[in-house]
Amino acid sequence: MTKGPVLIDLEKEAAPAAPDQAPPVPDPQPAIQTAPDGQAMQTLAKIAARPPSRLGRLFWATLLTLLGAVLSIAAWDFANDLIARMPIPGYAVTGIFAVFILICLAMTLRELAGFSRLRRIDRLHRDAGTALANDDLGAARKVVRDLTRLYATRDETRWGRDRLREQGADQFDASGLLGLAEVELLTPLDSAASAEVEAAARQVATVTALVPLALADVFAALTANLRMIRRIAEIYGGRAGTLGSWRLTRAVMAHLVATGAVAIGDDLIGSVAGGSVLSKISRRFGEGVVNGALTARVGVAAMEVCRPLPFTRTKRPSVTGIIKRALTGFFSS
Repeated sequence: MTKGPVLIDLEKEAAPAAPDQAPPVPDPQPAIQTAPDGQAMQTLAKIAARPPSRLGRLFWATLLTLLGAVLSIAAWDFANDLIARMPIPGYAVTGIFAVFILICLAMTLRELAGFSRLRRIDRLHRDAGTALANDDLGAARKVVRDLTRLYATRDETRWGRDRLREQGADQFDASGLLGLAEVELLTPLDSAASAEVEAAARQVATVTALVPLALADVFAALTANLRMIRRIAEIYGGRAGTLGSWRLTRAVMAHLVATGAVAIGDDLIGSVAGGSVLSKISRRFGEGVVNGALTARVGVAAMEVCRPLPFTRTKRPSVTGIIKRALTGFFSS
């Protein structure tokens, strides 16, 4: 039996590693972020392109008819009672009612004229497509005559009309004649329409990137696209009223949804890539680029719908080119 203290060897603690031998600190995993997809423009296109139901149309038609009848009878009774009690104020109010009715009739005529202009553009576009498909020179010459008559008062097409008059007789096939008309008459109008698309794309991108309010990007996209489509229709000669502009907007959006053009496609790859890069700095900036690009695509579709001739000889505007020109200098490189 040993005497004295008992020594128990404890396991020595490992000495701390030297700074140059310490393991690297793991990088924190960034939150997964999806690429910007232009949700505001996607939502707007689907809402605008949604066809109204028959029951909804019947409801609104019945409601408006009922309100019109009630208001008309109430106004008539009010004017008669006022004339019976106070003739002079009564006749004054009756005159105001008459002026109001005339204004309503004028607005109705303006809306009808707008629909007529849109139908005229649609007919030209349809006849030109038929002439090209059948290679019908006679039908093509009729389209060119109607097109020249449509732009007879437009100063920006004067030089093109003179050139078309000089060279039109030398064309002996439908594609050549319509291609000449497209180049000579529609080139300045295409440039003006492209400028409108660039302005709308810039506005939508700016509001989306800089205004953090909820639904502000959807409202900005709605107003900018409505104004852009209306201006494009005016440039091509299809100036429409309020109802005509809304009908035209629904036609453009329905065309986009039907063809899947509101999705990210080849012509938006560059814009989406730029939006993905900017989204690393600010999610709003990335969404702004993509919403602007989708607005540009809506503008190009509006040009195709409102243009009296299809794009054949002239190249269809590129969405990537439009968005580059629209956002040049806005986002720093």
